[in-house]
Amino acid sequence: MVAGAGAGENGPTVGVIIVNFNAEGFLLDAVESIVGQSLPPHRIVVLDNASTDRSAAAISATFPGVTLIRLDENIGFAAANNIGIAMLDDCELIALLNPDAIADPDWLAELVTAADEHPEMAGFASMIERARDAGVLDSAGDVYHVYGTAWPGRHGAPTRTAEVEEAVFGPSAAAALYYRSWLVRLGGFDESFFCYFEDVDLNLRLQVAGGRCLYVPSARIRHVGGASTGGLSAFTIYHSQRNLVWTFVKSAPPHIFWRYLPMHLLLNAGSIVSYGVRGHLKTLLRAKRDAIRGLPPVVHARRSVMASRGFERATFDGVMRRGARTLLSETRS
Repeated sequence: MVAGAGAGENGPTVGVIIVNFNAEGFLLDAVESIVGQSLPPHRIVVLDNASTDRSAAAISATFPGVTLIRLDENIGFAAANNIGIAMLDDCELIALLNPDAIADPDWLAELVTAADEHPEMAGFASMIERARDAGVLDSAGDVYHVYGTAWPGRHGAPTRTAEVEEAVFGPSAAAALYYRSWLVRLGGFDESFFCYFEDVDLNLRLQVAGGRCLYVPSARIRHVGGASTGGLSAFTIYHSQRNLVWTFVKSAPPHIFWRYLPMHLLLNAGSIVSYGVRGHLKTLLRAKRDAIRGLPPVVHARRSVMASRGFERATFDGVMRRGARTLLSETRS
């Protein structure tokens, strides 16, 4: 246990989850940045997805106060996080951090302060800066478009352009804070996703249920990206392109789903062409084939998501319109 102000003396209890898979060379720095927080977390849990490198062993040797769970197989990012969420049942807030991300010393303090000042919010997004490109954004909160795709907000823009606190679609799971009660209410991440788009799916379900998310620019992270999966690999493309279909079918409310279904189908056709000309045709076709094959349980899960509806339509549609405006502005720039 890592105790301190974050352990409940002056605020809510906070637990941090890091899911690791072969992130040797990054993981120690990530954990060290959490251990050194000005607001120490109540607990830090590292879940290792059967890494074949020395990253997990290094944690045991260097940080004996950190809880390390070594899984027998790679069960995926989504399932591993769910284990961590279940373990941290004594924490009011759950922070997620990628193993190739380094948190500024006040990261948790800034997020917890935002949670204290905005109890109406369910999740909180960080300013994520590219570790290898100082001053350039990796994400300022995720953006979701009504066509059924998503991307990191203001990706590639200077960090100085994202200094204003604002409501966003949701945080990237690379560096996020959620009220645990919301994660439990939503059933955590969808484990069928394995990895990629699982945070988008979670955030969309949260929005449908009436939850809202806040971008906190003072909560800063430096992120390498792709340390475990090799960036834009066939693995990444397959899971992202399969899972974006499942997210739209499962969680887009009827007034969005039926209106924009034709554009979602066009989006998927376009992605096959776009990735195909770059040599990923087989990967894209396999992703879309498996997305279709996996639709029966997704449609079944949709019933539960729609039963949870608690959003105010004006607020929900405002978040969706922001995604449309962002796409238009990025296209023009």
